[in-house]
Amino acid sequence: MSKEQKKGLQRIAAGLLVFACGFLVPEESTAAFGIFLFCYVLVGWDIVWEALKNLLHGRALDECFLMTLATVGAFALGAYSEGVAVMLFFRIGEWFEGYAVGKSRRSITSLMDIRPDYANVERDGALVQISPAEVQIGDTIVVKSGERVPLDGKVLQGHSLLDTSALTGESVPREVRVGAEVLSGCINKTGMLTVATTRVFADSTVEKILALVEQSQQKKAHIENFITRFARYYTPLVVAGAVLLAVLPPVFMGQPFATWFYRALTFLVISCPCALVLSVPLSFFSGIGGASRQGILVKGSNYLEALSKTEVVVFDKTGTLTQGEFAVRSIHAVGMAEREILRLAAHAEAYSNHPIAESIRKAYGDALDMESVKDAEELAGNGVCAVVDGKKILAGNSRLMQNGKITFEALQEKGTVVYVAADGQYAGAVVIRDELKKDAVLAIRSLQECGIKKTVMLTGDSDAAGRAAARALAINEVYTELLPADKVEHVERLLQEKSAKGMLAFVGDGINDAPVLMRADVGIAMGGLGSDAAIEAADVVLMTDEPAKIAVAIRIARQTMCIARENIVFAIGIKVMIMLLGALGYASLWAAVFADVGVAFLAVLNAMRAMRISTVSGSAADNPLVSGETAL
Repeated sequence: MSKEQKKGLQRIAAGLLVFACGFLVPEESTAAFGIFLFCYVLVGWDIVWEALKNLLHGRALDECFLMTLATVGAFALGAYSEGVAVMLFFRIGEWFEGYAVGKSRRSITSLMDIRPDYANVERDGALVQISPAEVQIGDTIVVKSGERVPLDGKVLQGHSLLDTSALTGESVPREVRVGAEVLSGCINKTGMLTVATTRVFADSTVEKILALVEQSQQKKAHIENFITRFARYYTPLVVAGAVLLAVLPPVFMGQPFATWFYRALTFLVISCPCALVLSVPLSFFSGIGGASRQGILVKGSNYLEALSKTEVVVFDKTGTLTQGEFAVRSIHAVGMAEREILRLAAHAEAYSNHPIAESIRKAYGDALDMESVKDAEELAGNGVCAVVDGKKILAGNSRLMQNGKITFEALQEKGTVVYVAADGQYAGAVVIRDELKKDAVLAIRSLQECGIKKTVMLTGDSDAAGRAAARALAINEVYTELLPADKVEHVERLLQEKSAKGMLAFVGDGINDAPVLMRADVGIAMGGLGSDAAIEAADVVLMTDEPAKIAVAIRIARQTMCIARENIVFAIGIKVMIMLLGALGYASLWAAVFADVGVAFLAVLNAMRAMRISTVSGSAADNPLVSGETAL
């Protein structure tokens, strides 16, 4: 609880004590008036002052104005206790609302604690503590046990366990050894690590997360915008209704003015829209906070709303549903030794950073003779072309062979096939296979359980590899051997096929996925080790790189929307009913204040449910591929 909240609670307690003392003297006495007036000033002077300031600046019709008008009117009628009760219980309701908002905000802003304060940098053989912003790429930093990793990098020395819960929501520590990537914001739990930085602080994982958190609070859902517009017209209408209620019956029906003025005040108190104005945004705020606890960063409540309407989920394959860790499984040689084919392919891929290229170089094992490689060129979506030892080498997919007019024999083996040609002659092929992520089957099954109408896979991989993965995962549709532009075309077609109210989500992790992520209704990126471009283009980021979290995000989004709608129906329904009773004389100011504060309090409590939405839909242990064969 903050100092401000403690002061507010103390003020309310003092107000309640003075309010109780007012009933110890005759209600119509001067002493009672003095006690209740003191209590009124104690608990409500700032609300009255805010109402006067707003009135002077042309912003009269807000909740402070409504409360001031109703309570001053009650004092004018001699209903001192009721006037104080309206202000006192309004203050109590405000305190509970503020506490709820603060708790929800802390669930998100607690991420701010992941920003590191310093970095231990090796300078002239000694460790120096400097600001992480001063560390450059390639600098060597030391992370001691118990310290937070200040920047992204690769482990040069050491072995330890990292607490990644602040980034991913996962409570199980992650083991890291030499060569492993570490992300800023994690806590080193055991041994000391020596790390070579790979990014400056401004581009680090922790800074990106904090930027996403700030963005998430700025983008409103349609239903939030509706409530804002609703309150803008609703408040003037109820004030006009209260004026008519106070004036028309006495003027045209000869009714007592005091009676109808009292009813108008009751009408005003009940009509205060704070339950709606606060609880609906709080529902989304809590939903975003609940998602962040699961390692899911949503960039705004508008994307949470779009997620709740998702009907079609489209996946990239490599790095999204598969681990992206390729390995050479077989070599098919034609006219030369297998080792020679692997050598030529490895040298042709020498300058490529694609996972397939890395797997070929890893399988070759020996050091590359870079002087023997000339005119290397990467052909997007096809492969590579390079001159190796004076020979023009083509290494890539079947499309590259066709474009080069190479006569070759297409392989139907599972996996990604890299065909190799030397000086226009087909030399053979290298077959590389990836493995499904442990929760990939669970991810698709969970989406089907969520009611997703269609799952689709778009991949640039070979037809055999793509269809094998789709069969293993039970995906509805699969399109293979696609260029980045082809993926965009397929997504645009799928956008036209879905229902008018439905949404399409695309899930990817690579640089070439950025255009598709931006074109989809909802772009979902793998954020743990996904590309910067994909994370920037996406609307939702999965910090754990687990596709099973997609169903969790959809479930949170749908339940958040349900909670927001419940609050709207509940608040409007109760208020309309009590407003009618108040206008007919069946509800007093006491009933009005309890109805207003009670509705707001219950709506806020309901909104807070979004913080702890149940997301259990199975576990990786249920996945039959965890202990079985996962290679594709």
